[in-house]
Amino acid sequence: MMLMKRRDFLKVGAAAGAMASLYGCAGGGKASGHVVVVGGGYGGATIAKYLRMWSEGSVQVTLIERNPTFISCPISNLVIGGQKTMEDITISYDGLKNKWGVRVIQDDVVAVNTEKRSISLAKGGGMNYDRLVLSPGVDFMFDQIPGLNNADAQSKILHAWKAGAQTVALRKQLENMKDGGTYAIAIPKAPYRCPPGPYERACLVANYFKQNKPKSKVVILDANEDVTSKKGLFTKAWSDLYKGIIEYRNNSEVKDVDVANNTAILEFDKFKADVLNIIPPHRAGDIAAKSGLKLINNRWVDVNWLSMESTNTPGVHVLGDAIFPAPTMPKSGHMANQHGKLAAAAILNQLAGQEPNPTPVVMNTCYSFVDAKNVIHVASVHQYDEVTKTVQPVKGAGGVSMARNEIEGKAAIGWARNIWADMLT
Repeated sequence: MMLMKRRDFLKVGAAAGAMASLYGCAGGGKASGHVVVVGGGYGGATIAKYLRMWSEGSVQVTLIERNPTFISCPISNLVIGGQKTMEDITISYDGLKNKWGVRVIQDDVVAVNTEKRSISLAKGGGMNYDRLVLSPGVDFMFDQIPGLNNADAQSKILHAWKAGAQTVALRKQLENMKDGGTYAIAIPKAPYRCPPGPYERACLVANYFKQNKPKSKVVILDANEDVTSKKGLFTKAWSDLYKGIIEYRNNSEVKDVDVANNTAILEFDKFKADVLNIIPPHRAGDIAAKSGLKLINNRWVDVNWLSMESTNTPGVHVLGDAIFPAPTMPKSGHMANQHGKLAAAAILNQLAGQEPNPTPVVMNTCYSFVDAKNVIHVASVHQYDEVTKTVQPVKGAGGVSMARNEIEGKAAIGWARNIWADMLT
């Protein structure tokens, strides 16, 4: 099993190399221009670095990110579970600036003028671009849960689905909860960021309770009909490790919330918890909708998979969680990293007057902790299909763990360190 996982990593590296070589064959050093990247997460940081690296510095790159540092959502559940600290998942943008020559601006983009190819910044001013990359992640549809549609409610009933202040706050709520209390996590209907993430969080909170608050319970309120990722592996962990601690309830979509009483309101029921952790439904980050890009289901950006370019707005590329997913493709950090490399190669070709790679391949590996040491994974490979005009899962590629194990726990931490280095240093 470990051998397969190493092969997965090698495949990912080979894919990045293939993209680079295809760019080089298509004109390499001829590329020039200014690319503005909005959002410094797994997709945005990756493309900023690779545009500079693969163009050998001939393409100017400006990265605009509202936060002063990168904070990783993957591994953040370990902070909530008490195994890691925020310092462990926080990385500076200095590598992008000092090593790769990316101009990094801490600000928000408030408007995009696609006709003039310009952006406006929250702090004032703006800039022009030759190509624009939006990697805005997700924003939440709080209007779908009316009781949460205000700042005060959101400060009390947390999602902690963007790593940062809420990660720390949710950990504090768990620490302050009395033994014998109940923690409830509410999962939205798919698609949402990181399909296995809520189930991993339930496991790690249960692990914390088992060691420190043994009378306490974890309840999973899942809006979906069934566990959306790694079902067999998660349910086995719940029965083996957390019998009597974790309770799973499917078809339990949160319709509203009574903030004063910490109560989730379901379609035919209510559920009161001592710590209520509600993950609202997702949509593409605000700037994607405000920029006039074509949205599918009024939520997700429609892209050309050869270049990650918006289907209705030439010159604007979109990465990561904000896009309408290809079949079976998860919204994950690893996939956003892959989108970044695919788009970097395509943009450099386009700036050099060449066509993008006609057969791109992207891969994903996602690890989930079921306790402090044991981990399970799912992996997949997707290749562009000319008939469907999207990337399709490659039959027989990828797969899931045979069983939870500690070796994958070490691999998961190694994966995180490696991908952070790939993005930011």
